[in-house]
Amino acid sequence: MQDSCYQQAVKRGVTRRDFLKLCTATAAMLGLGATAVPKIVQALEANPPVSVIYLNLQECTCCSESFIRSGHPLASELILDLITLEYMDVLQAGAGSLAENAKERVIHKGGYLLVVEGSVPTAADGVYCTIGGKTCEDLLKEAAAGAIAVVAYGTCATDGCVQGSAPNPTSAQPVHKILANDPDLKDTPVIKVPGCPPISEVITGTIVQYLTFGKLPELTPEGRPMAFYSHTIHETCNRRAFFDMGLFVRDFDDEGARQGWCLYLMGCRGPRTKNACAITGWNEGTSYPIKSGHPCLGCSEDKFYDQGPFYTTLEAPDIAPPKDYTPHKVVAATGVSLAVGGALGTLVGTSLFNAYKKKKSESPEEGGTVDSDESEPKTPGDDDMLCK
Repeated sequence: MQDSCYQQAVKRGVTRRDFLKLCTATAAMLGLGATAVPKIVQALEANPPVSVIYLNLQECTCCSESFIRSGHPLASELILDLITLEYMDVLQAGAGSLAENAKERVIHKGGYLLVVEGSVPTAADGVYCTIGGKTCEDLLKEAAAGAIAVVAYGTCATDGCVQGSAPNPTSAQPVHKILANDPDLKDTPVIKVPGCPPISEVITGTIVQYLTFGKLPELTPEGRPMAFYSHTIHETCNRRAFFDMGLFVRDFDDEGARQGWCLYLMGCRGPRTKNACAITGWNEGTSYPIKSGHPCLGCSEDKFYDQGPFYTTLEAPDIAPPKDYTPHKVVAATGVSLAVGGALGTLVGTSLFNAYKKKKSESPEEGGTVDSDESEPKTPGDDDMLCK
């Protein structure tokens, strides 16, 4: 009997504490809450790792680069403890017939997840991308035959991306269209994980959710994991407050850019792009494009390369900037407001203090005299000092 995920992890030196940390981080990343942690622990203790075949088709390998940089869980934890990565051009040690034979054994056995990176060229009988003498279309159909589900990983696989943009010389097609046109494969579940590249935790979370609950994650109407693609980047953007105030960057070197204002007028497509960039982030949550000063290009949306030039506002913002707006005027006005406020505060404070002193000197209860003309208390002389 095959060892469970936990048993295999223990054999590799993973402590119980680290295993529980992995389960907790996975639950948080999936947005499942603390109540799901025991379920994940139980599933990984009982279930063996799921077999995964990873195909690299017509692409640039940026999705693979993102995949191996997963932080929660780490790619090493995923590959060594949670899955059995049976085939992947980028990471496998074997080559040639050794690698191909391993893939064929898994396909014959069935019950695996198929991850596909890249589009499928169909022009000229698929000659634009062939591997081992087979076209991408043939490789995809062959590997999808025994798969539980297919994960289309990256915008190349979900929509064609750069290769599928106009005029699309290779007639690049997304994975789901190729499978839908095959009578034997049209009912195969396809999970779309778009992005150029997509966030690595999305694919690791999808795999872990299947391991835990024995079912695929809830999907949006577009076929994307609900946990990551149900909200726009704009909703949780760290610059959202500036959008609401009408404070926009108008040049990458203006004062607004230095102040971290909204990048909408620089072509940011965050309001129309559904992804978890602003929540999950990249490099273990360190940052994402907008936070680092670059507008969102909408890379997880269909045909984003064909939706007008980058760095150009696609429509007018909902909120107009302040009248007579320029970044330096707004900053200067803020400085003037602070200066005026400070001056008024000083004036009011001084007036109140003088009034208090006068009242104190005129009050008999405080030792003063009503007829006294002195506005300042008498300074004690040397004879009145306790310490000489």
